[in-house]
Amino acid sequence: MEYIKQFLELYFDWLYIPQLHISDIVEIILIAFVIYEVVCWFQKTRAWTLLKGILVVFFFMALSSVLQFNTILWILQQTLSIGIIAIIVLFQPEFRRALEQLGRKGFVSSMIGMVEQKDTTVERITNETISEVAQAAFEMSKTRTGALIVFEQKVALGEYESTGISIDACVSSQLLINIFEKNTPLHDGAVIVRNNRVVCATCYLPLSDNYDINKNLGTRHRAAIGISEVSDSLTLIVSEETGAISIADGGKLIRNLDVEGLKKQLKKLQQEKNTNKRFKLWKGRKQNEAKTSQ
Repeated sequence: MEYIKQFLELYFDWLYIPQLHISDIVEIILIAFVIYEVVCWFQKTRAWTLLKGILVVFFFMALSSVLQFNTILWILQQTLSIGIIAIIVLFQPEFRRALEQLGRKGFVSSMIGMVEQKDTTVERITNETISEVAQAAFEMSKTRTGALIVFEQKVALGEYESTGISIDACVSSQLLINIFEKNTPLHDGAVIVRNNRVVCATCYLPLSDNYDINKNLGTRHRAAIGISEVSDSLTLIVSEETGAISIADGGKLIRNLDVEGLKKQLKKLQQEKNTNKRFKLWKGRKQNEAKTSQ
């Protein structure tokens, strides 16, 4: 019996099972979450192709190391020493966009669930403004007058506002039609709308570098998608070529909208939730208390 015990201890001596604590489990979950988000981000950008190229380089490094190709291994090592700096320079726009999206997501509070929110609503855009915008959009659609109207939400657009001409006027269909009338000083560029007021016109917007965008779409649509990628704004586009009305939101383009479809999209802006935040331990506590009181 003693011999069998010694044999088993010797045989399983290599097998080491570490003790897991709660902090270790939390750390594993966090690392897994970060890796998942990074891989998802890589797949949505040009960096996915870069990642595959880097994996090919590492494969050749491992192969050179096994086969003892010292010259090739030295060349690859020297290339990688400056490759990291080159990657940062070449893919600076992607890294910047990733950080912007990270700031917009607020994933810490949503993942940990430790913030209690008391909802109040503030009307950002009125029904009257929606009607005026929709009327202007379809009037311009009939005459194939190109238009680009950006509705600011939580993310401030001051950087792009400064590139235009200040107006600060109430939203009306006549004003929007006059702004985008061809051969007028203000028709070129975008209009920014904030809290039912036209803030400025002729604003320059960042162009999206997404290669999946339909090649038939012009600069106006690419600019609308670009501003929706770097902010939470909603952008209305009237095509100068076809007269089609589209909405850009979250990097996606919703095309060929009718009156009801356009108003439905604009009503997403109608109410913004302002939150008074207090730390709490469990996110479901408020729901449980409500059920108990019933």
